[in-house]
This record gives sequence, structure tokens and C-alpha cells, in this order.
Amino acid sequence: MDLSTVHVGVTRRKCKKRVGRGPGSGHGKTASRGSKGQYASAGAKMPHWSFEGGQMPLFRRVPKRGFSHASWDKTYHVVNVGELNSFEDGATVDAASLKAKGLANGPADGVRILGNGELTRKLVVKAHHFSKSAVQKIADKGGSTEVIPQPKKPVRNKMKPRKPKHQI
Repeated sequence: MDLSTVHVGVTRRKCKKRVGRGPGSGHGKTASRGSKGQYASAGAKMPHWSFEGGQMPLFRRVPKRGFSHASWDKTYHVVNVGELNSFEDGATVDAASLKAKGLANGPADGVRILGNGELTRKLVVKAHHFSKSAVQKIADKGGSTEVIPQPKKPVRNKMKPRKPKHQI
């Protein structure tokens, strides 16, 4: 086999099919669209992937029950007080340091500190939520807790100011 002729006749980019250019092109008259029908005319779009040919779509046939908060619920990393013993005495514990230690991995809206386990270190802990027992155990060892406030909701102006009719 001659390696200099391996790629002869193989084109990388295929030319676009030019339709409706007369009978000599092989794609003339109806431009490969057939005669009549929904897709023969200009502007006809192929149906959406979920279109079932006029049959009631599956999504509308399936019963819908219950209620879900999932669209606005927040997800938190849960860290117990006993897991905070991996930090040095007097250290500041926040979301970044928890992530560095592997205690709070992945996406979340905040960190919750709960009271399971025993704390042996004096720590400054910053989180979005503390249980009462967690606050008590951290305070008993001489540490402190700081609640990180949630971001404020944006104020939506439902009564938009009217635009003046005439500019002078």
C-alpha cells in the first residue's frame, strides 16, 4: 500500500447541499421536500422532541401529586462539633477551612454546625446556622460562634415609575 495515496478522495469538510437550483442539479423543483405536506413549505419547523404526533403528551398524561419545595429550598453542609477537633487550638473555622479539611465538599448554600460529639479545642466558628447544643459546647471550651447572615432578598419594585409622555 502506498501511504501517499491513503487520503486521496477523502474530504474533511462536506459541501452544503444546494437545493432548488433547477432540474439539472438533481434537487430541483420541490428541492427534496416532496410535494405537499406540512414540511414542504418554507417556515415549517420539525416538531419538538417531546411531540407525540397529536397524541396527549406523556407529561400531561401522568398524574401529578404532592408538592415540592425543591425550587427554593437551600442545601447546607452539616458538620458536627466532634468533627471540628481536626483543627488546631485557637483556629478560625469557616466554610473555606472546612472545605480544605474535606468536611464540607460540593456545592451548598451554607454550613450548619450541629452538636453531636465532644469538642476538645478552643475554636472561633463562623457558620450560617448553629444548633443550641453546638453553641453550648463551643462556648464551654472558651470558643466563640459567629452567625453569617443570609444575603438579603432583592427588592422588586412592582409599581414601576411611569415614563413621562413628553420630553422637553
